[in-house]
Amino acid sequence: MTSSAEHHEPDVIPDSELREHYEQLISQVRRHRTAYYQHDEPEISDAAYDKLYRELEDLEAMHPEIVANDSPTQDVGGDVSAAFTPVEHLNQMYSLEDVFSLQELTTWFTRTETSLHTIRPDMRPAWLAEVKIDGLAIALVYRHGVLERAATRGDGTVGEDVTHNVRTIKDIPQRLRGDNIPELVEVRGEIFMPSQAFREFNQQRAESGLAPFANPRNAAAGSLRQKDPALTAQRPLSMFVHGIGAREGLELTSQYETYQQLGEWGLPISPYTTFFSAESAEAAHQDVLDYIAQYGDQRHELVHDIDGIVVKIDDFDLQRQLGYTSRTPRWAVAYKYPPEEVHTQLLDIRVNVGRTGRVTPYAVMAPVVVAGSTVSMATLHNQDVVTAKNVKIGDTVVLRKAGDVIPEIVGPVLPIREQIQSGERDGEIRDFQMPSECPSCGEPLAPAKEGDVDLRCLNAEKCPAQLTGRIEHAGSRGAFDIEALGEEAAIWLTNGPGPDPAHNHGHVHPQGPGVLTSDAQLFDLAETNGDPDLKAALGEVKVWREKRVKDKDGHLVPSGTWQLQPYFYNQRGEPTANTKKLFAELDKAKEQPLWRVLVALSIRYVGPTAARALAVAFGSLPAIRKAAQSGDPEAFAHVDGIGPTIAEALVEFFSEPWRLKVIDAWAARGVRTEDERNQAMTKTLAGLTLVVTGTLEEFSRDSAKEAILARGGKATGSVSKKTDYLIAGANAGSKLDKAESLGITVLDEAGFQRLLEQGPDGAEG
Repeated sequence: MTSSAEHHEPDVIPDSELREHYEQLISQVRRHRTAYYQHDEPEISDAAYDKLYRELEDLEAMHPEIVANDSPTQDVGGDVSAAFTPVEHLNQMYSLEDVFSLQELTTWFTRTETSLHTIRPDMRPAWLAEVKIDGLAIALVYRHGVLERAATRGDGTVGEDVTHNVRTIKDIPQRLRGDNIPELVEVRGEIFMPSQAFREFNQQRAESGLAPFANPRNAAAGSLRQKDPALTAQRPLSMFVHGIGAREGLELTSQYETYQQLGEWGLPISPYTTFFSAESAEAAHQDVLDYIAQYGDQRHELVHDIDGIVVKIDDFDLQRQLGYTSRTPRWAVAYKYPPEEVHTQLLDIRVNVGRTGRVTPYAVMAPVVVAGSTVSMATLHNQDVVTAKNVKIGDTVVLRKAGDVIPEIVGPVLPIREQIQSGERDGEIRDFQMPSECPSCGEPLAPAKEGDVDLRCLNAEKCPAQLTGRIEHAGSRGAFDIEALGEEAAIWLTNGPGPDPAHNHGHVHPQGPGVLTSDAQLFDLAETNGDPDLKAALGEVKVWREKRVKDKDGHLVPSGTWQLQPYFYNQRGEPTANTKKLFAELDKAKEQPLWRVLVALSIRYVGPTAARALAVAFGSLPAIRKAAQSGDPEAFAHVDGIGPTIAEALVEFFSEPWRLKVIDAWAARGVRTEDERNQAMTKTLAGLTLVVTGTLEEFSRDSAKEAILARGGKATGSVSKKTDYLIAGANAGSKLDKAESLGITVLDEAGFQRLLEQGPDGAEG
C-alpha cells in the first residue's frame, strides 16, 4: 500500500495532446474575440470569455515552451474590420489586467506596491478609481487643437479609421478650446450609448419594425461602425475620456491633473472618477474597496453601463517606471463585478437551427431586468447542458448576466420546484425533450460524426432555417458586406410569418417557405424591377408587429395586440427605403473580390483569412473548384494556412451538386469569380515572412498583404524571430522597435517595392 507521504509525479500530458488542446484554446479565444470586437456580435458572455482566456494564460504559464508568437495573450484586442481603413496608433493602446475577486485585487495591490518600493522606497503612491465603461475604446488625435483623426482600438497597434463618424458625436469637440493647446495630443476614451438614451432608441426601433439591440455596448459599437456617417449622427452616442497617449508640447505629471486639463479643453470627463491619497497603503486600499462597493450598489443608476472598476496609479513617473507587459500596463487593473443574479420563470425550451445545421436549445423566459437590460431568452447550448443544469420547463430559474450580452441560466430554484411538485404551489413542471426531427424542415437530426455532442440537421440544401442563416451570412461584413441584408431581412426573405406571437409567449416564430427557397436566388433580387412575379412575391411578405399605444404619461408602450404588416413594400405598393438600398447593394456586391465570394458561400471553416489565401493561390473560383473536385485534399497543401481540415471541407463542399448550382447561378447574375492577376509574376518572396506596419502611400494594409501572398510570401501581424522583413511606413510604432531589437531587416516603402520586384537581392539596393 502506498504511503501518503510518498511523492507522486503529476500525470504528464502527451506533447501532441497538449499542443492540440492549446491550438483549440487559441482558436476559441480568437473566434470569440473577433465576434466581440470586430462584428459586435458576441457568442458567449464576458464571464465565459474571461474563463476561457484565463485557461489559455494558465496553460501558457505552465508550458512556456509551447507559447506561440501570435497567441491572443500576446495581443491587446480584436482584429480590424475590412470595412474601414486601418491606421496605426501613435502609441500602442493596451488592454487591462482583469481581477475577479477582492482577494485578487488585494494581491495585485501588494504585488504592485512591492515593485514600487523596490523602485522608489520613499514614494507612497496616490490612486485613481474610475468606473469601467461598457463601450468602445477610441483614440482621438488633435493636432494644434484640431481633431485630425479618430480610430478604434483594433488590435492595440492598428485600429479602424472612424474619423467621419466620430465628427458627428456632439460630445466630442472638433477643436479644443482654452489655453496651453499642445502641438499634438492623442486622447483615449470610451464611446458609449447612455442607458436612458439606449432605452428610448430601442423603443424607436421597435416602433419602426426593427430588431432592438441587445445592450448599449452593441448599440454603440454598431452605431460607430456605420459606413454612412449620417446614420451614426442619428444615434445618441456620448464619450468620456480616460487617458492620453502620444503628446508633443505638453507637460503633465499625473493622471488626475490630465483629466482636469482635458476637461478645460472641452473634452468630456467622467463625473465618477475619484482621487485617493491616504496616510497609509491600508487606508488607500480601503478607500478603493469602499468605492467598489458604492458603485456596485449604484451601477444601474449611472449615466452608462459599467462592468467593473479601474484602479490606476496616478503619478506618470511611477507609471513609466513600472512599465508594461506585452499587452497590459503594470500600473492599472480592472476589477470585474461578479455576475448579477435574478429569478424568473422558464416558460419554454425551444430549439434553433443555425446555418451549419447545428441545433441549439434556448430558453424562453418571463421577461426580467438583469444587469440593466430586459432579458427573455438565453441559450442552453445543447441537450447535455440542459441535463447538467437540471432545468425543467415551468421552473423558476436563476439567471445571471455579467453586465454583458449573453445571459446564462445557472439552474433551477429547487425549493420552488419541490413546492410545485408537492402541491404547495400552483404550476406545472415538465422535462425538455430534444426533438428527433428538425423543427424547420422535419428531417431527422443526427451528430455530424461519431462522438459529437451536438445534433445537426443534415438537410443543408432544403432546410429553411439553414438557408436563413446562409443568406444573413452572405450579407455580413466579412462576406458581401450588404448592410441592408441583416438578420431581420434574411428571416423575412426566407420564411413566412408563422403563428400569431400573442399565442407564442410574445415571440415572433417565422416559418418557411418565403420568397427565397435557395441561395442561388439571392442575386435575382437585384433584378426585381424586371421580374413582376418576384416583385409581387416581395409585396406579399408580411410580418408580425406589436401594436403600441400611449400610456397615461403619453409614452408608447406595447399593447399585447399583434398585426401583420408589409415588410419590403409599403401599403401603396412602393419599395421601402431599406428595400431600395438592398437592391442597390446587391448590384455593388457583384464586384466584390474573390475572397469575399468564398466567405459568402458558407464553406465550412473558410473565413476571411483562409479565403484570402485561396484567392491569392488560385486566382479564380473555377481553379479552386477544379482542385477540390480532384477529390484529393493535398491539392491545397501548397496554400499557406490551409490545413487538412479546411482542405477536406473544400473537397466536400465542391462535391455537392446543389452547391455548384449556387455558384453557377451567382456567376450568371454577374458575381465576380476571378481576380485580376499577373500570371507572369515571379515568386520573389517564396519562403519569406513579412510584417507591414505604419501607413504606406501606395498600399493599403490589405493590398500590401495580397502583394506579399501573390509573390509566395507569408504576411503576419506580429514580429518574431521568424520574421524576415519589417516594412515600416509612416508612424510606425512598437513593431518597429521590436524588429530593431531582434535585428530584423527593416525596409521603407521604396525598399518594399524593390523586394516585391527583385526579391532579397535587390531589396536593399
